[in-house]
Amino acid sequence: MEKRGRGVKSIPIQTPNQTPQQAPMTPRKERRPSMFEKEAYAQILRERLRESIHDVQYVEPPFDDSIADIGKEWKSALAKLKFANSYRMEPLKKFQAHSVETKVQQILTESLKDVKYDDKVFSHLSLELADRILLAVKEFGYHHYKFIIKVLFIQKTGQAINIASRWIWDIAWDSWVAAKHEGESYMALVLVFALYYE
Repeated sequence: MEKRGRGVKSIPIQTPNQTPQQAPMTPRKERRPSMFEKEAYAQILRERLRESIHDVQYVEPPFDDSIADIGKEWKSALAKLKFANSYRMEPLKKFQAHSVETKVQQILTESLKDVKYDDKVFSHLSLELADRILLAVKEFGYHHYKFIIKVLFIQKTGQAINIASRWIWDIAWDSWVAAKHEGESYMALVLVFALYYE
């Protein structure tokens, strides 16, 4: 018989004629290693990365070179990429607004040579123009610059329009460029913002 109580474990009661029953022996699970142990970190990564292969340039080992034996294929989510600090506070090549402006103006006039205003066509054309301009600006090779391209198409219906942009930036290195193209029934305006990041 077993006594059962509230919040108390059940305890078997034996009578003198009964022999004690032994519980079947279950194999004990091996303790999972802690990730803070030196040798265990490599083992944990091997288990997690068994089925995945990703290329990573360099991985910072947590303690020592014990995980260098595993190889250079790591899961990108677990890898901690390290880049050398350049200690540069200014760009190698400063953004030259004039050369970028002439290139953007050239792309704008080539793309919109014989185009008439159509809002459905211009919604796709604005994305294509932004992509082309971004690729052309990146070809200049301004390192550590992020570019924002805004393409605006405005239908000419006798209205006046003011366009304004506000940014917080470094006056010494950040800059912007505007290019404009006018057709019979529309006006196209492209704004390119170049923001330097360290």
